[in-house]
Amino acid sequence: MNTFNRFFQSNTFKRILIFLAMALVLYLLKDMINLILFTFIFSFLMDRLVNSILRKISINRTLLVIILYTFIVGMLSFVFIKYLPLVVNEIRLLIKQLTDFYSNVPDDYGWLNYFLQKVEATKVSGYMEQGFTFLIKYFSDVSRVGLQILLALLLSLFYMLEKPRIIRFTEKFKYSKMAPVYNEIAFFAGKFAGTFGKVIEAQIIIALVNCILTTIALWILGFPQLVGLSIMILILGIIPVAGVIISLIPLCIIAFSIGGIIKVAYIVIAIMIVHAVETYILNPNLMSSKTNLPVFYTFIVLIFSEHIFGIWGLIVGIPIFVFFLDVLDVSSPRKPKEL
Repeated sequence: MNTFNRFFQSNTFKRILIFLAMALVLYLLKDMINLILFTFIFSFLMDRLVNSILRKISINRTLLVIILYTFIVGMLSFVFIKYLPLVVNEIRLLIKQLTDFYSNVPDDYGWLNYFLQKVEATKVSGYMEQGFTFLIKYFSDVSRVGLQILLALLLSLFYMLEKPRIIRFTEKFKYSKMAPVYNEIAFFAGKFAGTFGKVIEAQIIIALVNCILTTIALWILGFPQLVGLSIMILILGIIPVAGVIISLIPLCIIAFSIGGIIKVAYIVIAIMIVHAVETYILNPNLMSSKTNLPVFYTFIVLIFSEHIFGIWGLIVGIPIFVFFLDVLDVSSPRKPKEL
């Protein structure tokens, strides 16, 4: 009995209660999850960018923030006005091409029919369907996405402009009657920013590099709808490990439809080279040791996170899992035991 009393009075129990309360609040705000994630990602990335620039050149921080946000808003406005209709049209053509090929596979290609049946029987086809639906929904519903991005940029701008003042104001809770709650929230916030934010940043950088390299390979191989394919590769590239596999399936289908089995071999080789660059160059330099998960764990986390969070789970599942590892202080053993 004394053991239970000590546990209920311990800091660990208080930390668990506060964490559950925070999780409940986020669940109640699930309709705003896009805005919350966009705001956090923009704020984190912009803060990293501003601090990096300030270390190299001497410039007023407020002026630098205004210049960067003006540039970003201008670029986004230009892209939305000039290229969004082209992107939406190319994605629709891409989906139509994949659908037509999938529905009209010649009977002569029995092995291909068998492969497509196996794909249909797995989760991969579900991920593809959700991914394409996600792209069409988000790129077609310009007003909703544009409003979310605009609000997220606005909130992150206010945060960046008033960051020192926000920190000073927030620290007042440390010396108030809310101090125990503040200390635990500060603990989780620090862990979250140090793991989730950095992993998302690394995933975005890796996705951009993979997108550029893959798009160059597709251009050399003469693929159609390069803009639509690039967007697809970029979005799927944010999904660790599984994104490469998921994107390979539509790329192989398009390759087969335009050049037969030889073109499929070329695209598989190209993707293998890009994946090797990610595995042996990008991951070791951008990801910490805690994010170096076995492939089995990666897929298990992605499957469960997709089931819980939907399509967002494929993107944030690994960062959230790494956040839990950091909170629980799970680290790699110094010397792995041989089995």
